Amino acid sequence: MKRVLWFPALEACLYLAFLALDLFWPGSRWDIPLKYLSILLCFLFVLWAGRDRDGRLMKIALGFTLLADLFLLVLDRWYLAGVACFCVVQLLYLTRIASMRREHLLLRLALRGLLVLLALAVAGKLGVLDPLTGLSLFYFSQLVVNVLESFALGLPYGTFGVGLLLFLCCDLCVGLQNLSAWFPAAGGPLLEFARVGMWLFYLPSQVLISLSVKRK
Repeated sequence: MKRVLWFPALEACLYLAFLALDLFWPGSRWDIPLKYLSILLCFLFVLWAGRDRDGRLMKIALGFTLLADLFLLVLDRWYLAGVACFCVVQLLYLTRIASMRREHLLLRLALRGLLVLLALAVAGKLGVLDPLTGLSLFYFSQLVVNVLESFALGLPYGTFGVGLLLFLCCDLCVGLQNLSAWFPAAGGPLLEFARVGMWLFYLPSQVLISLSVKRK
């Protein structure tokens, strides 16, 4: 256990630093290097700790997470590429879950596909379906199902399940932020919380997901 304590300790320092900037110096942009460094540290930890087949899968997943944050956080452009990377991440997490839960796999995959089609149909009916929205709906639907299925993996993957749940909380905050562009009146304290809440949830989610490679 002591061999991995350096990782959450370093992450805690970065976490407190950028949260202080988000709370007391919003818009400074000094938080961005700290946030990206914290995700890079997750990737480096998994590179160091993931030595079995599951670890190799997680290295790829954290690599795509790092790439997604490069587009969405650092460059703040090419959002379609960033969301596409997160779609790959969720598909890799689906692969991880499927390797542990082989029963009724085809049925679960069919239900996932049905959920995606339903979400796309609703967005099309509302007239808001475009490539970015469609990709985001695919990503979000897979994340929701991954959260639900991860908790069925049992105690050895408890940190993975909680990490995905916090990941979902982060994306709900992102959704609130985006909703304010459509409904400006939806601002206020909830929107202010969402601004800070994205990374309030996101880094702990990535730390727990990364630590799940050391489940034994």
